Amino acid sequence: MPYEFFAHTADLGIRVVASGREELFAEAGRALMNALVENVDAVQAVCQREINLSGDRLDDLLYDWLSELLYLFDTQRVVFCRFDVSLTGDSMFHLKGKAWGEPLDRKRHVLHLEVKAITYHRLRVEPTAEGSWEAEIIADL
Repeated sequence: MPYEFFAHTADLGIRVVASGREELFAEAGRALMNALVENVDAVQAVCQREINLSGDRLDDLLYDWLSELLYLFDTQRVVFCRFDVSLTGDSMFHLKGKAWGEPLDRKRHVLHLEVKAITYHRLRVEPTAEGSWEAEIIADL
């Protein structure tokens, strides 16, 4: 599994491992949705949202990416199941992301955890010695 949840006091820890940076961001988005909705596999890709972000650090960009997905869930009541992320830059990073999903349907989607916010606590994005990428995120419940 490309991501796992771990206990962190009253919060939720998410650890994501992927072969590349873009896949890491996409899997982090999927992990967040899986925390929000128990049956994320039941979500259908019937609508799309585009997200464009910039930042000078990858961990800040991951924070912004996940915060934007959480904002769309909270304000537009859309749950996502598929993500496509393009990252460019070395000192200033640009993210072009697409998220596919559908409006939350309480008859079909079982809500899981109430994520209030993504935090900066222990937030990290870094390459591993094996050549993959790893991220750690703490979400405030």
